[in-house]
Amino acid sequence: MPHNNGWILKLDEAAIAALSQSLRKIDPNYLKSGTSPGKTRIWYQGKENYFDVMAEMQDNQIDWFQFTLRGKSLIWNRHHQQLRTGITNELDVPPDVAYYAASKTIKDDQLLNETFIDLVKSILKKRPREPLLQEMLILLNQKA
Repeated sequence: MPHNNGWILKLDEAAIAALSQSLRKIDPNYLKSGTSPGKTRIWYQGKENYFDVMAEMQDNQIDWFQFTLRGKSLIWNRHHQQLRTGITNELDVPPDVAYYAASKTIKDDQLLNETFIDLVKSILKKRPREPLLQEMLILLNQKA
């Protein structure tokens, strides 16, 4: 069941490393405009379907980032000083609709999903040479 945390608990270090190493930075030309002036959007896509990391930067600082994997999401927002976890609809909609990023909706968890946050941290830790991913890790560790 996609909304169960069981699959998270079964990931060993090799699986976490494989997920982390599969993240590839996407050419910014593929991103549709929509960011505010002075902001830059950065997108990493993982090898698994629906595995994405997106960030919006301003003045070399992360304004917000979103990490989605297997129907789960984590969103951090500087302006609201907020960390949220939730469930996406990506695993519940037909593939031809889920392909479009604008079709993704996220339902916030009532309580932070600490298990998912720990998984995100584990994945980010495996990319020490990626400054943006390490900055995300620092932000998550500050919120702990």
